[in-house]
Amino acid sequence: MKQSHFTLIALFLLVLAFVVAALFHDAGEKQAQEKRAADNSVALIKDYSVKTGNPSAKVTIVEFLDPACETCARFHPFVKQLMQQHSGKVNLVVRYLPLHQGSDQMVAMLEGARKQNKFWEVLELMFETQSQWTIDHVAQPDIFWGFIEQAGVDTARIQQDMDGPAIMKIIQQDLGDARLLGADKTPTFFVNGKPLPSFGFEQLQTLVDSEVNANY
Repeated sequence: MKQSHFTLIALFLLVLAFVVAALFHDAGEKQAQEKRAADNSVALIKDYSVKTGNPSAKVTIVEFLDPACETCARFHPFVKQLMQQHSGKVNLVVRYLPLHQGSDQMVAMLEGARKQNKFWEVLELMFETQSQWTIDHVAQPDIFWGFIEQAGVDTARIQQDMDGPAIMKIIQQDLGDARLLGADKTPTFFVNGKPLPSFGFEQLQTLVDSEVNANY
């Protein structure tokens, strides 16, 4: 056999070994993520967490999000689509993971709006105008104040409420729960306590469909 053939075989075996090792690594990482989520399941949902959908639904999506996260804004319509697709069978729980500089103030605004029953209106507005108040991945709350009145809120009341200790406590609790669950990027999703096997629209769709089919 020619030397070139030996070289090709050696290269093939090297690539094969790399692929097998990567598959084992991914499988091991997936199992570790699932175990971590299962061991810390009490950290998934809190009584104060924002919820929408059928409270009796057998499938629950928990999303850790950051209002300044561009990917969160892109996923938002898709999550709403999933809720509509499985109407009555899926509910959504929102948790906060403000990783961008200044995002903690955006979350505080959301919680202030929530006191006026305007949480979803303000979140939608934040995502719609995100490119105008997020500059170089840094949230600029002062700029968003120029938009927030479009949601029909009492801005003076939000400014007063958002500095309260209760809101800061919620943010700190969500950050702590995210660490326990291994959520270190946004958005991070759990479906019935299960983390996504890998990140993406298709992966979220598949996991939600699977849980719906298993429970209905």
